[in-house]
Amino acid sequence: MKALVLRGGFGLEHLALEERPEPAPGPGEVLVRVRAASLNFRDLMLVKGQYNPKLALPRVMGSDAAGEVVAAGAGVTRFKPGDRVANTFMPLWEEGAITGAAAGATYGSERDGVFAEVIAVHERALVAVPPHLSYEEAATLPCAAVTAWNALTAASTGPGTTVLLQGTGGVSIFALQLATVLGARALITSSSDDKLARAARLGAAAGVNYRTDPDWDKWARQQTGGAGADVVVEVGGAGTLDRSIRAVKTGGHVAVIGVLTGGGTMNPVPVLMKAVRLQGVFVGSRAMFEEMNRVITEKQIRPVIDRAFPFADAVNALRHMESGSHFGKVVLSMTAPGSG
Repeated sequence: MKALVLRGGFGLEHLALEERPEPAPGPGEVLVRVRAASLNFRDLMLVKGQYNPKLALPRVMGSDAAGEVVAAGAGVTRFKPGDRVANTFMPLWEEGAITGAAAGATYGSERDGVFAEVIAVHERALVAVPPHLSYEEAATLPCAAVTAWNALTAASTGPGTTVLLQGTGGVSIFALQLATVLGARALITSSSDDKLARAARLGAAAGVNYRTDPDWDKWARQQTGGAGADVVVEVGGAGTLDRSIRAVKTGGHVAVIGVLTGGGTMNPVPVLMKAVRLQGVFVGSRAMFEEMNRVITEKQIRPVIDRAFPFADAVNALRHMESGSHFGKVVLSMTAPGSG
């Protein structure tokens, strides 16, 4: 079978498909034939050595995949051959609060990832795929969608609340879709008027182009009658966190998720004076994933896919994501022409 492996050093030039022996399922494991996978900015940072500089090489990359169970090991009770499944981001986080052990055992970093044609996964690290989704759509869920769900639900997002979203990447678009079905009012930023128009069609109440109006924190307060947003889904990192704190209301919630921007230093005084709650969000548990999937199924939500690349073209898929031109998720299709 083929797997996408980083070998010999960091950088996209060290990433390539390799032939590897097909795994066999151990006790409690199932064998999954991967039909699709999806990219996260984390994958690019890992390949470049920016996310985990001590990453042990060679390493199979990737954290998000969906496929079909083709075999079951001894003692498996949750799934059977033919079931459609997606993996969880942290195989050791089933429910409850996150632990250090769970956070230190993620796919594609501390252990081999899921960008392979066949993977052996413990049954407790899998969820059933919503029946209305394709494999490509289902593959977008494990990291970005669960992160958005965790961020919104931890902040008690619902009717009467306003959520401010940054950009139109995977997490932000999932947060837009989920906030809308939860009954919240969603505001969104982008560097593209075209992307803002597409976000409006997905339910955004208002949007602002931060290239032409860089004071998007003031814009957010204007959109909320001067109060500020109830929740800010902060994906930028150091370069945007100060504005997020200024954009959120007194007593509001900032879900700190991404590190897409560099530079900047956070002034803690507004956090204190506004009693802002800053919460780091590191994806979520299997229980959160399953809860989210029930809502996705009930509301018939379909993930937004920007573009699907053949598995053999994974490096160009990462370059496309790096360009920032995407809207929603970039996926890898194992069944597309050129995927082997």
